[in-house]
Amino acid sequence: MRIDPVYLFDLDGTLVDSVYQHVLAWKDALDQEGIPLSVWRIHRKIGMSGGLFTNQLLRETGTDISTERVDRLRLNHAAAYRGYADRIRPLPGARELLFWLSQEGIPWAIATSGRMETAAVNLAALGVDPDVTPVVTRDQVKYAKPDPDLFLAAAARLKAPIETAVVVGDSIWDMLAAIRCRALGVGLLSGGYGTAELQQSGAFRVYDDPADLLLHIDEVGGRR
Repeated sequence: MRIDPVYLFDLDGTLVDSVYQHVLAWKDALDQEGIPLSVWRIHRKIGMSGGLFTNQLLRETGTDISTERVDRLRLNHAAAYRGYADRIRPLPGARELLFWLSQEGIPWAIATSGRMETAAVNLAALGVDPDVTPVVTRDQVKYAKPDPDLFLAAAARLKAPIETAVVVGDSIWDMLAAIRCRALGVGLLSGGYGTAELQQSGAFRVYDDPADLLLHIDEVGGRR
């Protein structure tokens, strides 16, 4: 019996070129709180949930981690990120990949650690309507990446067993979450992580960007 895959996509750095805008927005938010932190340290945490992200960064800097401060950082980050909205673009091949999957009748969904307050910017740039396309955001699950909740919820939205899912992401947090829910992890280099890092975190294959994935879609269960 043939079992067709479903595709679950991360958003930032996977379908839209937005990782570094997130880094700069977090830098702006941290600067407002008087918390000095190098941008490379911020980048290493992009892809995990905002709450876990801020907890880890504040712990690294030895800064007080109060609930009020975490909430303030999140809101300031969201406001700063919206200021970069006009610079957010789909990654090469992203729209073409999603269109091809839809044309072939292959189900797909988006699962992002971002809340809708920032994900809406990316979805608009991508031309995806969350009222039509299954989109799971941080607002809808108890835990975000590296926990598997987002991908489990996305598979459930597609009414598909998680074991049939191909999780496509750009970060080690995506790959770790894929392993934890028994999905097949496919890494993209378009978010700034290297091939070795993604493979060591569980990626079955690694491609440059969505265009490269579409070119090799037959390697991960697609049929051209």
